[in-house]
Parts: sequence; C-alpha cells; structure tokens
Amino acid sequence: MASIEFRNVIKRFGDVEVIPGLNLTIEHGEFVALLGPSGCGKSTSLFMLAGIYLPSGGELLFDGHLVNEVEARDRNVGIVFQSYALYPHMNVHDNILFPLRFKKTPREEALVRVKAAAELVHVGELLDRRPSELSGGQQQRVALARALVKEPQILLLDEPLSNLDATLRLTMRTEIKSLQKKLGVTTILVTHDQIEATTMADRVICMRGGGIEQVGTPDDLYLRPASLFIAGFIGSPPVNLIRGTAENGAVHVGATVFPSEGIRGDVTIGLRPEHLKFAGDGLRGRIAEIEPMGREILYVVDTDVGHVRVLEHGSAAAHSAGEAVHIDFSPTEALLFRTSNEKLIAGANVCPPRRAS
Repeated sequence: MASIEFRNVIKRFGDVEVIPGLNLTIEHGEFVALLGPSGCGKSTSLFMLAGIYLPSGGELLFDGHLVNEVEARDRNVGIVFQSYALYPHMNVHDNILFPLRFKKTPREEALVRVKAAAELVHVGELLDRRPSELSGGQQQRVALARALVKEPQILLLDEPLSNLDATLRLTMRTEIKSLQKKLGVTTILVTHDQIEATTMADRVICMRGGGIEQVGTPDDLYLRPASLFIAGFIGSPPVNLIRGTAENGAVHVGATVFPSEGIRGDVTIGLRPEHLKFAGDGLRGRIAEIEPMGREILYVVDTDVGHVRVLEHGSAAAHSAGEAVHIDFSPTEALLFRTSNEKLIAGANVCPPRRAS
C-alpha cells in the first residue's frame, strides 16, 4: 500500500483546464471516494493516478516519490473500469493472469496468484468460462481479481458498480469494502452515487468544477455540509432549501418568520426530510402528495414557503392527501447558509415558527 499526494496538480486538454490545481493527501491503506456530478474532474484525477493521463502541471507523488512521468505499467496500480474491459477471447483464468505477463512473473508463482485472486472474489469455479458466459456480477468480480493479482500498492475503482442491478450493487458494496479492509490496500473509488461513496469509503472527497468542495467522513458531509452544493448533493430524498432574509433576530420567508439570532442578510434554510416531523405546532401546510417508499413514506406538503418534503418511518401512511398539518424540527438539525457565497453559517440555529397563543 502507498500514500498519495496531489501537489497543485493541473490537467489541461488543449486550452481547456479541467483540473485547475488539485491539492490532496491520501494516507496508507485508506479507502477514499471521489464523489461528484459528471464533469467535476473525478475520473480525470483517477486516470492521472493510473498513468493514463499525465499531469499538465504540479506534482503527483506515491510514498513521497514523484511519478508524473512514470509509465502506467510501472506504477504497480490495479484498476477496475466501469466497463470491466475483459478480453472476450480469453477465459477467466487468462483474463486474471494477463497483468502478470507484463511483470514477467514466474509461471508457477503466477498460477498460484491467479487461483488465490479468483478464490478471494469467489470466482474460483469459473476459471474455464469466457466473459460472455458470465453474469454482470461475475464479470465485475473477475475484473477485480485481475486488478488484485498484481498485488498493487494502489487500487483504483472507476464507477465499478454502475452496470449492476440494485440488489447486486448492495452485495458488491459490502464485499468490496470487506475485501479492502482485509487487504489494507490504498483504494480510491470514483462515483457519482452518494450512497456508494458514503457506505464504502472512510473519507469522501466531494468535487465540483475540477476542485475540491469538501473533504470529510460521510457524517461530516451529511451533518455539516460546507456549502449549499454539498447539502443538495448528499442525502436522499434531497434536502429542502428555503430562501429568506435574516434581520432583527429572525429569518423572514414571505409571511413566515423563523426565529434566529445574530444573522443578517439573504440566507437559505436547509431542512432534511428525515429531520422533519408532524406535530401540533410549527410550519403550517397541507399534504399535496404521498409517495410510499417501502418502509418509509415521503409526504410532499404545500406550505407558505413552498413545497416541503417530510420523510416518516412506517410502511403505511398515517396521513392523507389534503390533510392540514404542522411541521416541526429541531433547531440543531436545521442548516443555515449565506445565499451570497452559498457557505454554511456555523453555529447558527433556526427555530420553527410557532402559532400565536
């Protein structure tokens, strides 16, 4: 395993600068996720680690050694692509063996490593089959075995689960996380799926526009999002965002007033659906839609501040469409952002409105 450091790394394609200057350190044995929407620079960053792309500027280091000009085959990096990229004319055994040919590994040792890698990912009984005879999950496991047979110091995963169905994705998330802990290999996962990132990685690097928006544990990004972008990107169903103006100890949203001390100017309140509850007091509204989600019910409530989503546990709806309700929340779970720079206002508490007695 190896540590990784990006020191002001820049990547240009012609005149377009897609990575303006990336600074990031990944520790030995860490499992991190590069998370973000399409075009944010996460795959470009991973391909620079793999040696597929060379940096246009800055320094990329493995264990303190500069690798900017090191060929991909000499970096001892294993990579699993979104498409798996298995060779269709080779059986599973030969697909897994293929990277060892470049390393000129002695045949007896190579055969032992192929068998061990196949058993590690539960494809030991499939060695004679070709990729066309495998399911999507089996192909994914073979691609993972091929990456691990090199005994890499770094494992790179490029959207490895995106071609699998929902049930298999859940299984493979657990298996990959368990495998990474067992091997202790430094692992970087690239994904646009926040569930994959937050359930698999020790630390999440959320990217936007070629730069880092926030780095932290999954809990950090969920409970303490540094910006409106992070608040909106992390969490499902998405956060409710309500715009207003703060003055004289209160946030005013139309005719609704949310008490809040010490804040002035245009603000945005973030309220996560799972942090809201129906109560006898609070924000008034009327249920517009009900969306059953299995073990939870999502309500869309029409209020004076717009539509607000409320997530309630239970498989049966306790309320009906058209019903008048009040929405309550804890001030410690409400998020308050300054609209001008979209940044979180740390330590700010917003209280739900109360009916006059």
